[in-house]
Amino acid sequence: QVQLVESGGGLVQPGGSLRLSCAASGNSFNILVMGWYRQAPGKQRELVATITSGGTTNYGDSVKGRFTISRDNAKNTVFLQMNSLQPEDTAVYFCNVRASTEIGWGSYWGQGTQVTVSL
Repeated sequence: QVQLVESGGGLVQPGGSLRLSCAASGNSFNILVMGWYRQAPGKQRELVATITSGGTTNYGDSVKGRFTISRDNAKNTVFLQMNSLQPEDTAVYFCNVRASTEIGWGSYWGQGTQVTVSL
């Protein structure tokens, strides 16, 4: 199993920045992809960004040019730098990891961290 601990959410004014972190821990796992998804009230969960172990990134259209995903493979940690935040970025942000463990491949989710963009 893989456990994920997220941090960095909060309240920020429009145009501001936040940085999210997600650290993965567990026994005998190998991470392939780390990423962030978000879910706003009344909406479906959507892709924010993903990054592979080799550093290949993928972004949702609504965050391209404003958000940057990165990872520290040695620490099994993924980061999301969010700049030029807008009210429509308000959502619960979830960390996701796709990894292999002793029982096979799995997709693991963090508990979510609230990001609120408001005056």
